[in-house]
Amino acid sequence: MGTVEGGSAAGARIEPSADVDDRAAIGAGTTVWHLAQVREHAVIGADCIIGRGAYVGPGVRIGDRVKLQNHALVYEPAVIEDGVFVGPAAVLTNDRYPRAVDPEGRLKREHDWQPEGVTPSQGCSIGGRAVLVAGVTVGRWALVAAGAVVHRDVPDHALVAGVPARRIKWVGRTGHPLEPDGDTHWRCPRTGDRYREANGTLTLV
Repeated sequence: MGTVEGGSAAGARIEPSADVDDRAAIGAGTTVWHLAQVREHAVIGADCIIGRGAYVGPGVRIGDRVKLQNHALVYEPAVIEDGVFVGPAAVLTNDRYPRAVDPEGRLKREHDWQPEGVTPSQGCSIGGRAVLVAGVTVGRWALVAAGAVVHRDVPDHALVAGVPARRIKWVGRTGHPLEPDGDTHWRCPRTGDRYREANGTLTLV
């Protein structure tokens, strides 16, 4: 499979029907499944799964141990940190004011707009068919419910749902909802981890 810009595809599994640009970098242990497309200068880390029909735009950066499920669409210049789950048919957009043409009716080109990527942070999960609006950041270990439309940043450990998405619970690193443990504290029922809530944020104690 040869050397590609920014790294090597050696040790990766790329199905024959996948469309992976020679200038993309694919980490060892990563699998790119059938009909997926990985564009030029994209960088995908080690031990990732890029599902059937998924799309990774030019210059997108994906960390290690990321799962990009079937038909998920990740548009440039998104940066996906380590251990992120992106559910089937989720969309990470890049244009706050999308138009096909400019005010004169001419087809818009690269210089006519400034793309803004989405940043899913370490360990977070994005549910199936969720839409993340250009420029938002999803916090560490947060959980975006299936079908949600996220138009503003999501705090660490927040579970957000709805259209537009709003926080409805806190979740731990396992994704399970936290249980109250005093006035300002929360506990994970799976791990026993305790968290403190202050000013709308959650921190591990």
